[in-house]
Amino acid sequence: MAGYVCTTAGGKGGVGKTTTAVNVGAAFQKAGHDVVVVDADLGMANLGSMLGIEHAETLHEVLAGDAAVSEALTDAPGGLTIIPGEQSLEAFADADPAKLRKVIKTLRNAYDVVLIDTGAGLSHEVAVPLGLADGILLVTTPDDVAVGDTVKTAQLADRIEGTVIGVALNRVTKHTDVADISDRLGFELLAVVPDDQQATMEEPLVLNAPDSRAASAFAQLSDSLEGLFFRGESVTDMGTVIEEEWFVDPDEHDADEEKEDEDDGSGGVFGLFG
Repeated sequence: MAGYVCTTAGGKGGVGKTTTAVNVGAAFQKAGHDVVVVDADLGMANLGSMLGIEHAETLHEVLAGDAAVSEALTDAPGGLTIIPGEQSLEAFADADPAKLRKVIKTLRNAYDVVLIDTGAGLSHEVAVPLGLADGILLVTTPDDVAVGDTVKTAQLADRIEGTVIGVALNRVTKHTDVADISDRLGFELLAVVPDDQQATMEEPLVLNAPDSRAASAFAQLSDSLEGLFFRGESVTDMGTVIEEEWFVDPDEHDADEEKEDEDDGSGGVFGLFG
């Protein structure tokens, strides 16, 4: 059985596409699935440097016809496999995005899950991974520009007949109007990931800071996606990965309960809790 190909995408840079791909991938690997993460951000590749991994061949060399896919496979923490990218302009110029189709076909026959990390914007380099995916996971932060750019990415996916499975909303605080952002995006909100200042910067968080709130959100997102990827479950049956306790300051006193009671009519802090 061929593996599931999932592309993480979003119109704006710095919203956590790579972080999401790495942590979901590591969580799947930890659960016993063979996973590969592909750095298809051809202009600004950063997967290898994020994980602090030394590598030889890269995706760029594969797309340039100078290396085989097997030569670019690189071991990462937790048994995860990655195909890193190259950061030089020369490598970017030589890489042919059209050849990514053959790369992904090879990988889906060898791995249970293939996660493709994409770049920002609406370029051809971004469109190709969208079209190759079984499902597209949109990633954004609450920033207005990021949300707007994510909507544009979804529109691009629709034009090339890509399938958006839902949205992961990163760097959420207790002040974020999650319900409003969900309405603007118009897709199932699969995960609300807290802005966790206590989490270590060393990725992946699910391995290096498993008790952090962000790691917990990514691990639960992976659990939800497992049903979609392998058991044919519907996205609408998954629900939103979110726990109200992630957004409660541990130093706050119980005296705030009266104010919380006043907010009950809105459905909780985010308008999502019953």
